[in-house]
Amino acid sequence: MQRLFPGVVKPLIAMAHLPALPGTPLYDAGSGIAGLVGRVKEDLAVLVGAGFDAVMFCNENDRPYRLKADLAAAAVMARVVTECAPSASEVPFGVDYLWDAECALAIGVATGARFMREVVTGVWESDMGLWVPDAAKILRDRRYLGAEDLAIFMNVTPEFASSVGGRSPAEVARTVATSSLPDVILVSGPMAGAEPSVSTLSEVRAAVPSEIPVFVNTGAKASNIAAFLEVADGCIVGSDLKVDGYTWNPVDPVRAAAFVGAARGR
Repeated sequence: MQRLFPGVVKPLIAMAHLPALPGTPLYDAGSGIAGLVGRVKEDLAVLVGAGFDAVMFCNENDRPYRLKADLAAAAVMARVVTECAPSASEVPFGVDYLWDAECALAIGVATGARFMREVVTGVWESDMGLWVPDAAKILRDRRYLGAEDLAIFMNVTPEFASSVGGRSPAEVARTVATSSLPDVILVSGPMAGAEPSVSTLSEVRAAVPSEIPVFVNTGAKASNIAAFLEVADGCIVGSDLKVDGYTWNPVDPVRAAAFVGAARGR
């Protein structure tokens, strides 16, 4: 963790959500790519100014989601991240492409990201159909690309999906920690903005070796972050920072500052 976030005890990572990308149903062709860049830069300035320890870019508005990346959307996302990424003197950044781990890895390598988030293990029935990620391929590709410094955050309770097996999140996390070589394990609720139970988070934390951080991945809010950070080693937050707490709205400076203050006991 100190390699990624030097001097930070429990990192707070804010989501920089991209508006819908070209070729997706909600893309705003009128504002074009320049509009994407402008919107992300506005949100990013607020997030960095609020004091978050890192940001993560994600194609959150490419609804309905798909399991294989669209080439044009992936290329545009790489461009937007490159144009908007904070400098090394500001905060580190990561990437996430919903829901294609190979694409997230490629964008991370292309843009110089420090970390990526994705589902890379298990078999899931999901809103996008049957989902069979491949951790072995992702980690081998990372090695092939010489990108071992790109940390992989593995989500073991993905949104919009449920496991086809009967193991508990803690049981899954225990074996993933051993077999899939995660840099960080993430615990999510059932969809973006929805929180997991503190008890589930506690069980996962207890099941995973202490040297592997466990972060809460969805549902963190100013009202609950103190309780989550009693258990978790860090958090990723998006929806609570937005106007009216709605995932696809712009970032609200007041809500962003309130979240950081609550997380740090101010």
